[in-house]
Amino acid sequence: MKAIFDPRQLDHAPEAYFRRGATMPHPEQPRRAILIRDMLAENGFPIEPPRDHGLDPIRAVHDPDYVNFLQDAHARFRADVGEGPLAIPTAHPGPRRGQRPKDIHGQMGWWLTDTSTELTAGTWDAIYWSAQSAIEAATRVAGGERAVYALSRPPGHHAMAAAANGFCFFNNACIAAHHLTQRFGKVALLDIDVHTGNGSLDILWDRNDIFYASLHADPAVYPTFYLGHADETGTGTCRNIVLPLGADQDMVLEALDGALAQIRNFGAEALVVSLGFDMAADDPLAAVQVHADGFAEMARRIAGLGLPLVLVQEGGYLGPSLAVNAQAFLTACRDVL
Repeated sequence: MKAIFDPRQLDHAPEAYFRRGATMPHPEQPRRAILIRDMLAENGFPIEPPRDHGLDPIRAVHDPDYVNFLQDAHARFRADVGEGPLAIPTAHPGPRRGQRPKDIHGQMGWWLTDTSTELTAGTWDAIYWSAQSAIEAATRVAGGERAVYALSRPPGHHAMAAAANGFCFFNNACIAAHHLTQRFGKVALLDIDVHTGNGSLDILWDRNDIFYASLHADPAVYPTFYLGHADETGTGTCRNIVLPLGADQDMVLEALDGALAQIRNFGAEALVVSLGFDMAADDPLAAVQVHADGFAEMARRIAGLGLPLVLVQEGGYLGPSLAVNAQAFLTACRDVL
């Protein structure tokens, strides 16, 4: 099983964000990808760079005006305020009624929904090549490879069609899933990040050709809060499987089995996985209790579906077991294939 990664994905280096009223160091750091990349090399996974598939596959999922905004937003912010201030939004339009502003600060509030999506000098290159890694993985699977892993960083499943959210700018997994529909009639997207894939729900809400199933901690009491409840099904092809805070490994595996059964019933011909290692018991953003053996078992059950498989990296932060959990999942998946 090949891995896809471009070193330019390390160029996004946010400093801080506001959480629960306080400024804190930003957890979505380049070192996340470095630890996983090094683990891949140590375990014999070929790591290859993506080809440049251009903006069309991204614009197929995201509002073109949003994509255009991201290309030069940081430079425009710096031109207005100089060096020093964090490039985060400080004005928001509420329910997004009205007209899009022309001022950079107003535009940041329009397109960036929270303080976790700080813009840096390297953000555009990082998010562009993160998306290209997912597109490359999907292209290879559509071309006949059994499974490919995209080490996409920054992550993507909180990114909506027309807004950044929760560390995410481009929804890499949805871009990959849409790309696969050019080859497969029915595609499934399985999200096993501990947070609601609210961006994926936003993008896939009205799609009938992509089935979305997500396991995540209860959004009534855990971020991202605003989407991910069991009764939110879109046109009928979205499934939210809600886990209580503190859910143990057996509960998570049981929920996974339910999601896999629904994917089979949908008749999926290919599968994309939003792969979050923040299900780990010792993750800095921990909400459930999965350990390395649990990640390995999740991989075996997912690969056991026998579907063409694109794995797209999502969360998993700088806890002590990040690389161990990534190794457990990816090697177990490779062993099944």
